[in-house]
Amino acid sequence: MERLKGSIIETIFRNDENGYTVALLETEDEVITLTGIFARDISGEIIEVFGKRVYHPKYGDQFQVDMYNTILPTGLEQIENYLSSGLIKGVGKHTARKIVEAFKEETFNIIQKTPERLTEIEGIGEKKAQMIAKSFQEQADVKEIMMFLQSHNISTNFSIRIYKEYGKNTINVIRENPYRLAEEIYGIGFKLADKIAASLGVEKDSPYRIASGVKYVLMEYALRGHTYAPYKSLVKTAADLLETSTENIEDEIRNMAFTDKIHIETLDSEPVVYYLPYHNAEVNVCKNLINLASLAPDISEEEVLKYLESDEDKTIALTDMQKEAVVQAVMNGVTVITGGPGTGKTTIILSIIKIFERMNKKVLLCAPTGRAAKRITESTGKEAKTIHRLLEYAYGEDDSNLIFNKNENSPLDCHALIVDEMSMVDILLMNNLLKALKRGTKLIMVGDVDQLPSVGAGNVLADIINSNTIKTIKLDMIFRQSQGSMIIQNAHAVNKGMMPLLNKKDSDFYFIRENNMNKIADFIVDLYTNRLPSKYGFVPIKDIQVLSPMKKGDTGVMELNKKIQAAVNPPSKFKKEKTFGKYTFRTGDKVMQVKNNYQAEWKLADNSLVRGEGIYNGDIGNIIFIDEIEQEMHVLFDDDKEVVYSFSQLDELILAYATTVHKSQGSEFPVIIMPVVWGPPMLLTRNLLYTAITRAKKLVVLVGQEKYLEEMIENNRIDKRFSALDHRLRAAVEGL
Repeated sequence: MERLKGSIIETIFRNDENGYTVALLETEDEVITLTGIFARDISGEIIEVFGKRVYHPKYGDQFQVDMYNTILPTGLEQIENYLSSGLIKGVGKHTARKIVEAFKEETFNIIQKTPERLTEIEGIGEKKAQMIAKSFQEQADVKEIMMFLQSHNISTNFSIRIYKEYGKNTINVIRENPYRLAEEIYGIGFKLADKIAASLGVEKDSPYRIASGVKYVLMEYALRGHTYAPYKSLVKTAADLLETSTENIEDEIRNMAFTDKIHIETLDSEPVVYYLPYHNAEVNVCKNLINLASLAPDISEEEVLKYLESDEDKTIALTDMQKEAVVQAVMNGVTVITGGPGTGKTTIILSIIKIFERMNKKVLLCAPTGRAAKRITESTGKEAKTIHRLLEYAYGEDDSNLIFNKNENSPLDCHALIVDEMSMVDILLMNNLLKALKRGTKLIMVGDVDQLPSVGAGNVLADIINSNTIKTIKLDMIFRQSQGSMIIQNAHAVNKGMMPLLNKKDSDFYFIRENNMNKIADFIVDLYTNRLPSKYGFVPIKDIQVLSPMKKGDTGVMELNKKIQAAVNPPSKFKKEKTFGKYTFRTGDKVMQVKNNYQAEWKLADNSLVRGEGIYNGDIGNIIFIDEIEQEMHVLFDDDKEVVYSFSQLDELILAYATTVHKSQGSEFPVIIMPVVWGPPMLLTRNLLYTAITRAKKLVVLVGQEKYLEEMIENNRIDKRFSALDHRLRAAVEGL
C-alpha cells in the first residue's frame, strides 16, 4: 500500500450523501487526483493518504484512497513551510528541512541574531548565509502572517497568494471578513473560506456569513458568464451551500438590495438578482450605445461611395456586401460587422481606415488581447492596442483596484474607434470602453459571433446583434483567395452543422483516424515532434499549437503538456528547472500567462532601454533562464518582451505546448493539432470545434474518431447566458 502526504488544493467533486470525493493532492513531487470516501469536505487540508495508483481510461492517473489521516501542522512544520515558501531567497525545500532539523524551535532566532551559524549546514557558505539573513529581515512582517495563515490550515501556496493580495493588513482583513478570500483569491473556494471563518468563531447563521455566501453564489454565476441569477435559483443554491433556510437567504437578499449591494428587478415576468457592478455595467452599456447610435450621419451614402470609387482606392476591390459594410460604418454612430474566416473583415477595416484618413479623421484600433491586437496591426499596417492599454489602465491608491485613466472625464481623442475580436469583450470591459468615447465618436465593432463567447460575464456581441437595434452587416461570402483553403471551407461547413471534407489531396485540413484511445496522445506528440516538422518544415515550439477541449484526461491539456515537454525539452544537467504546483518549468519550455498582470515590468530583449508594464492572459513565451539563487525565472514573450518572475509568482504561468480552445481565442497559429475524443457534452460543442479550426492559418490536423467529430457538429448547444443587454436595448429604442 502506497503512502502520500500533501495539501488538498482543489475539490473537483463531492457527493455529500456518501462522502465520495474527487480531489487534487499536491505533494512535494507531484499533483495527483485522489478518489475515495471522505467523512467531510477536505478542501485546503494537509492529509496523509494510503492506497494505490490506478489508471482511468478517460481521466488518466489517479490515486485510489483506502485510508487517510488529517495532519495538523506542528510548529516546526510551519517554520519549514515558511522558509521554503519562496519568500526567503536561497532557501528551497531541501535546505529548509536541513535548517529546521538542525536548529528546531530556535531557527528564527538564529537566522535573525546569529546568521553565521547557518554555515554549520552543509551547502550553506558565508555568502549564502548572509543572503538568507538579509532576505529573512526583509520579510520580518511576513513571518507572523504566514504562521497565522498556516495555523488555520492554509497551504503555503495559498498563504503566499493571500499575502500578495493584502500585504501587512492580511491578519486584520481575514479576522474582519474571512469570506473575502473566496471572492478575491484565485483558487480559494467558499468552503475553504468558510472553514477559516468557523475556526475564527463566525456563527453559522450569521447574517454576515449569509450575505457573503449570497455574493459568492452571484460571483459564481458571473464566472460562468452570467450577468445575473434567477431569484429562485439563487435562493436555492445559497441555501444549499450555507445549509440554512430559504427564509434566512431571502431576508438577507432583501437587506442587501436595501443597502445597494445587489439589484433586484423583473425580466420576462421573473425576478432576477444582479451583483451591482454587473447591473450598472449593463445599464450603462445600453445607454451609451443608444446615445452613440442616435446621432444623425455627418456624411451621405453618395459621398462615401465616391471615396470608395476614387482612383486612389482601386487597389481594393469590394463586393456589394463589403461596400455596404464600409458605407454603414462610415455613416452610422455604431455599426457591427460580423462574419466567419475568409469573409473579408480585414479588407473592410482597411477600406474604412482609408476613407477616414482621406477625410482627415483620426481612427484608433483595438482588440481585447495582446495577440489579437498584434494580429490586426500586422494585417492593416496600423497600430492596434489592447483595450486596457488604449484606456490607459492604472492602479488606485490601494494598489489593487484597476482603474482606467481614459473615461468620461478624459475621453479618447479620435473620430472613430474600431474594435476587433468583439466576441471576446465582456460587459465590464465594454462599459469602461464606452465611458471613454465622447459623443459623436463612431464605434465599429468587428467579430465572429459564432465563436466562443467572452470568458468574462455577459454576451455583448450576440446581445447587440440579437437586439436588432444596432446596424449590423453579416458577411457570408468566402472570397477567391480563401476558397482554395479547406480550413476556411470546413470552418464554414462546421458552422452550418455539416461534416467537413476530410483528407482531400494536397489539403491543409486532415483528419487522422485512431480508434485506440490510449494511442491518441502519443500520436499527437509524434505529429508535433517528428511528422509535421519533417514533412512541412515547421518549427514545433514556434509554429505548432496543440489545442484540446479539456484540461484533464489522456488527451487533456495537462497530460499533453507533460508528454510533449518530455519529448521536446526533457530534463538535462544543462537545464535548470523549478517545480511549482502541478508544473515543472524548465529552461526552454513554452509557457502562457494565465491572468492579466498590469504591473509586470518588461524590457525589450534587444534594447533594454525600452521598458514598460503589462503582461496579459493568453500571452505566450519561452523560459530563457532560471536563477535558483535569486529565485527568479526569466520569460521571453512572442513580442520580444522579457519579464522576470519571482518563484512566488509562478502561479501566473502554465506550460503551453498544449492549451484549451478557450485560451486560444484571439490568437492565430500556423498549425493546430486537436484530439477528437469523448468528453462532456458541455465541452464538445460545435462552436468550440469552429473556434479551434479558425485558429489555424496553414494547417489543421484532427486526431481521433469520426463519431466524436459528428457529435461535436451535431451538438449546437450554446449554454444560455443570463444577460439582458438585448432586452434593455430593445426597451430603450421602443421608448424613444
